[in-house]
Amino acid sequence: MTPEDVAAHFTRSDGSYFFARWGRPLAPVVFGVEDATLATVKGALEAIVTLADHKMAETDPELGANLLMFFVKSWQELLDAPGVGKLVPDLLPLIDTLRARQANQYRIFRFDETGAIKAAFVFLKIDAALAQVPAETLALSEAAQTILLWSDTAFRDTGPLAALPEDKGAVLRPDIAAIIRAAYDPVMPPFSEDAAHALRLHARLSQPS
Repeated sequence: MTPEDVAAHFTRSDGSYFFARWGRPLAPVVFGVEDATLATVKGALEAIVTLADHKMAETDPELGANLLMFFVKSWQELLDAPGVGKLVPDLLPLIDTLRARQANQYRIFRFDETGAIKAAFVFLKIDAALAQVPAETLALSEAAQTILLWSDTAFRDTGPLAALPEDKGAVLRPDIAAIIRAAYDPVMPPFSEDAAHALRLHARLSQPS
């Protein structure tokens, strides 16, 4: 990867550079799945967090849970679920937008005073397309896309995973894994709006973990 390739992962569609990583351990709660799928989702999160050399926790001392993942069959379920409207301002307009775009996933991030991620909400509508994706693959993809604040265009053409041959599942792309490891280097800032940050990330891609 070139420095420009790295920068593209955090350069938004409006041309601005915006990077953020988690500043606290992830304390996830997953709604709308069976126990087996719950274990799969948490296993994927643990794998990505381990890759980043970050941490998970049972609870967040300030928020209780700081990563809320909702698996629904229709966007209406979010409107009907008690309490979601309090967690997500302007939920109705958001759902209208998601319906208009025929979207099947959406993520919202919250940030602390340093600019680091302090909470995230992940919404997945299991439509015909997502229903065809193995649970392990979907969970790993979502974990990878939640561990950092990626650009809104980062995975528009190519997702964060690479398919294994002979339909043996999928794995995290090596370039994405390298960016995640570099992003969580302790010497790197938890937040940046300066594109020069991508140069520092790139310099760490080839360094041993």
